[in-house]
Amino acid sequence: MGERDVDVVSDGWSFLECPRWHEGRLWVSDFYTGKVVAIDDAGHHEVMAEVPGQPSGLGFLPDGRALIVSMRERRVLRRERDGELVEHADLSGLVGSLLNDMVVDDRGGAYVGNFGFDLMAGAPIAATTLVHIDPDGTPQTIADDLLFPNGMVLRGGVLVVAETFGARLTAFDVAADGGLAHRRDWARFSPPPTTADVDEALGGLAVAPDGIAGDAEGAIWVADALHARLLRVGEGGEVLEERSTGGIGVFACMLGGEDGRTLYACAAPSFAEHERRDAREAVLLATRVDVPHAGLP
Repeated sequence: MGERDVDVVSDGWSFLECPRWHEGRLWVSDFYTGKVVAIDDAGHHEVMAEVPGQPSGLGFLPDGRALIVSMRERRVLRRERDGELVEHADLSGLVGSLLNDMVVDDRGGAYVGNFGFDLMAGAPIAATTLVHIDPDGTPQTIADDLLFPNGMVLRGGVLVVAETFGARLTAFDVAADGGLAHRRDWARFSPPPTTADVDEALGGLAVAPDGIAGDAEGAIWVADALHARLLRVGEGGEVLEERSTGGIGVFACMLGGEDGRTLYACAAPSFAEHERRDAREAVLLATRVDVPHAGLP
């Protein structure tokens, strides 16, 4: 691929999310086939797990075992070395909606977001929480009043959370035990919606930050779920670079490749479940960038 081309690496999927570069391949969840797959740059894939409860957030423990969010069960699963899936944490007592994205820290602690309301049924927008899972699997709520917490980046003792319906990236300082403090805007793209109606709110968002990925200069790549583009954003909200995905929606991104300078993007014509569940139109895209990956995931 050329330095600024956006190329298709793999196609024929339902709805790809939560890409993670791990051991020379990109792991990614495909919502409606229930599969977690690892894809190489030639487009070859291997099924790493099958999650009937709909896989989403992915991450890796210090020993290399994978953690996988099971959205509908509101559980986090652990993939053992032999491929067996076991329960790592049950979040059903803390969270009443679908689980979402996740980032795993270098201690094995995990941060997990959730929808907060029934997006696919058109329910009113509602603020929700962020859950932290200790390395031993104990979960606790550590932040609230978040508007659809989505992708996350962890680096330098700071957690940055994309709030899709808040049109912002929100930062927290991270304590040694995984706790959060000093909440502030890392980047604000537009005022948060004043309506709880999903369609009205989406119409007013300048950027709908979904999946995010950090680079070595402190910037964050943002998948803009509404405008078919990837934005490289500096702290404070300045847009440093923009890459179009050619009109197809983009919902997650990850820096990877052997040199950390390949920006992968999960793309599909839309995010609506009734349009994606039986279709196989989602694709994994890739483009080359100048600044390599840094931080987690």
